[in-house]
Amino acid sequence: MSKLKAKLHEKIVGWRPRTQRLLKEYGDVKVDEVTISQVIGGMRDIKSLVTDISYLDPQEGIRFRGFTIPEVIEKLPKPAGKEMPYVEGLFYLLLTGEIPSQEDVDDVISEFKKRSRVPQYIFDLLRGMPRDIHPMTLFSAAVLAMQRESLFAKEYHNGIHKNEYWNPTYEDALNLLAKIPQIAAYIFRMKYRADTIINPDPNLDWGGNFAHMMGVDEPFDDVSRLYFILHSDHESGNVSAHIGHLVSSALSDIYYAMSSMLNGLSGPLHGLANQEVLNWIQNVRKHIGNKTPTDEEMRQYVWETLKSGQVIPGYGHAVLRKTDPRYTAQREFCLKYMKDDELFKFVDQLYRIVPGVLLEQGKAKNPWPNVDAQSGVILWHYGIKEYDFYTVMFGVGRALGVASNIIWARALGYALERPKSLTTEMLEEIAFKK
Repeated sequence: MSKLKAKLHEKIVGWRPRTQRLLKEYGDVKVDEVTISQVIGGMRDIKSLVTDISYLDPQEGIRFRGFTIPEVIEKLPKPAGKEMPYVEGLFYLLLTGEIPSQEDVDDVISEFKKRSRVPQYIFDLLRGMPRDIHPMTLFSAAVLAMQRESLFAKEYHNGIHKNEYWNPTYEDALNLLAKIPQIAAYIFRMKYRADTIINPDPNLDWGGNFAHMMGVDEPFDDVSRLYFILHSDHESGNVSAHIGHLVSSALSDIYYAMSSMLNGLSGPLHGLANQEVLNWIQNVRKHIGNKTPTDEEMRQYVWETLKSGQVIPGYGHAVLRKTDPRYTAQREFCLKYMKDDELFKFVDQLYRIVPGVLLEQGKAKNPWPNVDAQSGVILWHYGIKEYDFYTVMFGVGRALGVASNIIWARALGYALERPKSLTTEMLEEIAFKK
């Protein structure tokens, strides 16, 4: 048994009594109340899910196992000479709640490497599909096709005890996570780089190997590590995370669940935000005449956008009430490595101007930028100019958090999700009685 799996087993055994006690002794305690607007409006802010992997703090931003973004970047081990932590170290943290040692990280790296071979039939599948298919469709199909490899499906068929569900789920998760960087990079090279495939380098870590297989030079390896860490998890109520958890709650294996996660991420209201921000910034540049605008010209354009009924992409957040720490982490990287980039200059200018305009307008609950406000600009700077691929990279990162949540859901025996629906007439009866 690997060190990570042994540590996870220790944590699971210690955690189960907490969940069992809550159900047995406090199961009738009310957690929240639900309004009609929440029922009709997508269940927003209804407290009805459980995850210990991450929590979105309105003031501190996303916390991974209690650690803020700056703390994660500071505390996790880093490859020699690099500024961003190992993605493998983040996965250890998400699963165990503990900051790993270098030895712990090396163990996860070893686990991923020995599981990383992608079956030939996956490459055959990808090459057999039309090249104009969206890369997220290719990615989702490849993950789904590997369902035949599921150890959980085989163990369940053989009658495994429910207390052991987490074990083959863990194995499936590591097997899948070890392969998806190569699958994603393969799709990129096959579709956008004249089918010139770059094989993995067995000497590189998860993030560094992805950059290598993409064919992008340093410091894109650190871009990849940072990008995957920042996008790994965001509580469990967002569409991609929730659909992955929901499908898994039916005891569908992780391949089914992760493919569904990618399908949810593909929607324009979720995973496409960073490319919409980049497109808007490029339109700003064209509108102003492909020159660096003055602050007054930029302020005027922002006001014109708002007065036309549009929003400023990349600004505002449903929960956060400050600048998204994920944005700040990316901004610090940009200031060091690409401060003279033309598009980053627009991003920097918007950061100085937009919050003040939104505060003056008086409608935004949070006038500050979120993670999407510059992530697309970074990818563009390093030559990844194919918008459609941005969500694939999002999916690679998000798989880390969704897999961690599914493993723990199996370990703690979380039930099949089955909320109750009401008709419009029933809602009217409730409303009118008030």
